[in-house]
Amino acid sequence: MKPKSFIGMRCSIAGALELIGDRWALLIIRDLSLGLSRYDDLRASTGIPAATLAARLKHLCVSGIVERVRYQERPARDEYRLTPKGHDLWKVNVALREWGDRWDASGFGQPTTEMVDRQNGRPLILALVDAATGEAVPRERSRLRAGPGATDTTRRLLEADM
Repeated sequence: MKPKSFIGMRCSIAGALELIGDRWALLIIRDLSLGLSRYDDLRASTGIPAATLAARLKHLCVSGIVERVRYQERPARDEYRLTPKGHDLWKVNVALREWGDRWDASGFGQPTTEMVDRQNGRPLILALVDAATGEAVPRERSRLRAGPGATDTTRRLLEADM
C-alpha cells in the first residue's frame, strides 16, 4: 500500500515529511551526518534492503537533501553527501535522539550517543531560543501563532490556544 502524499497540504511538518520520505530516510541522513558516504557503508550500517536504499537515496537527491558525487571514474563509483538543506536536518535527528533516549525507545536502557560541547565535554540539549536575545525559553512559555501562510482553520485553532 502506497502512503498518502502530503503534497498540497498547508503544513510545514507535512511538507517536510513529504521531502524526507520515511523512517529509512532519517537513518540514512543520520549516517551521512556521521560521515558515511558510500552505498555499501550505508547499507551495512542500517541493514536496509538494497532496493529500498536505492529508492530512498534517489528520493533524497530529488528532494535536494542529498547529492550524488562521482569519486572514481574507472570503474564509475559515486558517494552521497548531504546538501546544505540536508545538513539543516541535524536538529530533527537530535530531537528524535533526545526523545528516544528519554523514553528508552530502543529498549536497551542506555543511550548509545550523547551530544556534548566540543570544548568542555559537558552534555548539551536541544532548546528553544529567543531569536533576539539568544536566551533559552522554557517550553511552558512557548506557543504557536498564525504565520503569513496560515489558513482560517489554522488561525481559529491557534486562537483557541491563547
